[in-house]
Amino acid sequence: MFVRTAGERDLDAIRAVLVETWHATYDAIYGAAKVTEITDEWHSIASLKARLIKPNSDFLVADDGKRIGGVAFAESIDGGKLVVLKQLYVLPSLQGRGIGGMLLDEIIESFPEADAIRLEVEAQNTRAIAFYEANGFIRSGDAGERTGTLVYRRSLAG
Repeated sequence: MFVRTAGERDLDAIRAVLVETWHATYDAIYGAAKVTEITDEWHSIASLKARLIKPNSDFLVADDGKRIGGVAFAESIDGGKLVVLKQLYVLPSLQGRGIGGMLLDEIIESFPEADAIRLEVEAQNTRAIAFYEANGFIRSGDAGERTGTLVYRRSLAG
């Protein structure tokens, strides 16, 4: 797999990765019907297309030349000092092969002025939490009004 910038021609494949990964991860937490509702809204082609042109952001895919195996999206805020990781998903069949780490590394490299990177993760998504902690993230709180969502942060300074 190699990591590259996502393009409009990738949107159907990106949506497929997100839908499959969300169902594999969240059906047991939210139920399949709720996950379908969420993915239909959050991962619609129109929503994904809007991310391609969003300022101060980067939208990446992990690609082996035959299929897209992972996606990541992040944007910078606070004048570029903070990166907010909005998505990092790898197909369930490809997890544990370093693809998530490749995507994360490339996201970080895409924002050289940033001092830190922050993300939110579902408290019951223990596999994602383990991944982020293994990659230097430290829990920095809860997401307030969204019960069950944890906030993690990693310093990029130095």
